[in-house]
Amino acid sequence: MRQINKVFYRKIPLPIKVKKPVLAVGSQTKNTLCFAKGNFAYLSPAHPDLSNPQDFLNFEKELKHFLKKNPKIIAYDLHPEYQSTKHALSLRATNYELRAIQHHHAHIASCMAENGLKNQKVIGVAFDGTGLGSDNRIWGAEFLVCDYKSFNRSAHLKEIPLLGAQKAILEPWRLAAIWLYLIYKERFLNLGINFVKGLDKLPWQALKSMYLSDFNCPLASSMGRLFDAAASLVLAKYKVSAEAELAMELEKIAIRYKLYAISYPFMVIKDKNKYIIDPAPMFKEIIMDLKAGEAKEKIAYRFHLTVAQMIVKTCLALRRKNNIVTVVLSGGVFQNSLLHRLSLDLLYSQGFQVLSQHKLSCNDSGVSLGQAVIAGYHPERRGQGMSVNTYGASKRIIL
Repeated sequence: MRQINKVFYRKIPLPIKVKKPVLAVGSQTKNTLCFAKGNFAYLSPAHPDLSNPQDFLNFEKELKHFLKKNPKIIAYDLHPEYQSTKHALSLRATNYELRAIQHHHAHIASCMAENGLKNQKVIGVAFDGTGLGSDNRIWGAEFLVCDYKSFNRSAHLKEIPLLGAQKAILEPWRLAAIWLYLIYKERFLNLGINFVKGLDKLPWQALKSMYLSDFNCPLASSMGRLFDAAASLVLAKYKVSAEAELAMELEKIAIRYKLYAISYPFMVIKDKNKYIIDPAPMFKEIIMDLKAGEAKEKIAYRFHLTVAQMIVKTCLALRRKNNIVTVVLSGGVFQNSLLHRLSLDLLYSQGFQVLSQHKLSCNDSGVSLGQAVIAGYHPERRGQGMSVNTYGASKRIIL
């Protein structure tokens, strides 16, 4: 660590040389700024949430400091409502080159850079709550075949509607309810499990109408939201005061389970040139376990093991297709120590080389480093090689 103007910046050696100095402005929450030049990057302290006035003032102060270092490129997130993005775009009339970087590509590039990886193709597994995709949809459970130069979205979790958009984050019962509705339709109200017994039916009917009229229900392929749905269902809890609160509670009880268990089933669907992971069979068996009175600890553990199996089976399919053996794990969901350990064990058992983050956090505080190395790797490129999303006739496959 080095001290500049009484603020500590982390100095990070880079495995590539950044020919044009880059200032990356990071994400909305857990925000950091990153200045990269030559073979080093400098990472600012984290600002918890740029919607908080004091955090934003600190962000502005450090931005002004880094602008004095004469960056040539300003890198920012695709999400137009991030304060960091808005600030970057306010510099449009200046002589800076502005580069939009996809959120999950930045997560993977951050982990690659931390681990000293030169530019090579990897299978990047980026799991978090929310990140805007290159198709303007909400991503968050992504398998990217990528390097610093470009990425291809090769697999992802099946999308579900977020009933009430961001409201679903603090009321995760909405996520569990829509999964059950998609699987059972109205019959889910007769399942007889604690989650359904405690469900307020009047709000559900209003949300169902919202879904059927396609009002304020954006689609999301988020692993963070899958954890929320499973946790709400298993724990029969409905609201939280902070994002991922129930997911962390589910992890705590899962860690207590010490006996043998197998994963739940799930489907992987081949959709033209990509794979879609469908957890509907998992939810059906969770319901069966709840109705049979299985211990919550066991159900929680089996859920974690299932997500780890989703990772390894999808990576095996991508390895066969692309001949890539290196897997890179990043995104805030991998702060879940149980999921991280199970994923490593399964991936190593299948002969993968696995990289994850240890010096830096896998959450959004590392995004700015990824933005910087992507923008700085090919300074002459205007685009980031974003994948074109093509959807067509689907068929089920067994992996």
